[in-house]
Amino acid sequence: MADMSPQIAGVVGKYIEYPFDTVKVRLQSQPDHLPLRYKGPLDCFRQSIRADGFLGLYRGISAPLIGAALETSSLFFWERIGREAIYASGFSHPEDNLPLPALWFTGAFSGAFTSFILTPIELVKCKIQVPETEGGVVKVPLKPIPVIKNICRHQGIRGFWHGQLGTLIREAGGCAAWFGSKETATKLMRDWNERSANSAAEIERMRADALPLWQQAVAGASAGMSYNFLFFPADTVKSRMQTTPIGGSIRNKTFGAEASALWQQAGLRGFYRGCGVTVLRSAPSSAFIFMVYDGLKKYFPMQ
Repeated sequence: MADMSPQIAGVVGKYIEYPFDTVKVRLQSQPDHLPLRYKGPLDCFRQSIRADGFLGLYRGISAPLIGAALETSSLFFWERIGREAIYASGFSHPEDNLPLPALWFTGAFSGAFTSFILTPIELVKCKIQVPETEGGVVKVPLKPIPVIKNICRHQGIRGFWHGQLGTLIREAGGCAAWFGSKETATKLMRDWNERSANSAAEIERMRADALPLWQQAVAGASAGMSYNFLFFPADTVKSRMQTTPIGGSIRNKTFGAEASALWQQAGLRGFYRGCGVTVLRSAPSSAFIFMVYDGLKKYFPMQ
């Protein structure tokens, strides 16, 4: 049961954040020519709900639900492997708490490996969220299997990793910030709690117990906001690459070429389209993930 905590946390977190993710991808993938279709997140919400209803914001969620379980499970798995590698190197001992720089490293280590799982899942998700159209008609049915078949037919297996560099940058850097920020905030709160303690016995009890729920939530929220803000430009380039119509031109859509085109079109501001709504939605989602994970781990300790 203990090993299910990351999957449960990831799936529930995905339901919380998915409508905001749909808006983010639609803002990021607007065409290179002006005027822009959406004036901002609220306008995108309004237009999307008017066109498809509220449930349209959950379009394509089946693939990310599977991906969320795999992603969160993979992140915590590889983060644990990173810790064990540090212990094996003699840099630190299992009975000691890892220093914060080491925790940032284990996050980057975890994210780098997880990016190879995420890229195909996000490719399918993005193509469903922002489908190809021809004459106003969607060319491929908005379901994962037809989209997967279409990618495979035109690009082969390799095509599922289109945008991998963007995912790698976002996950390696972002997960370093995700785990690192959570642990940094947790340490700061533990220090603050201990300074306010009235006795040595109370300090020992605090060290043995988990943080209060509201402090766990703040630590988790800070992790999600750091993850999404710091490497958002890489995610924007990735989303634009993954919403490119399938065909021969996709071969020329490298990460560098896409980033250069966006810079020429919109400058730095273009790389942060949808950033505000993404950072805001990540706070409750990430807080929930860490609260569920830490809570289940308390009752079902991992071996």
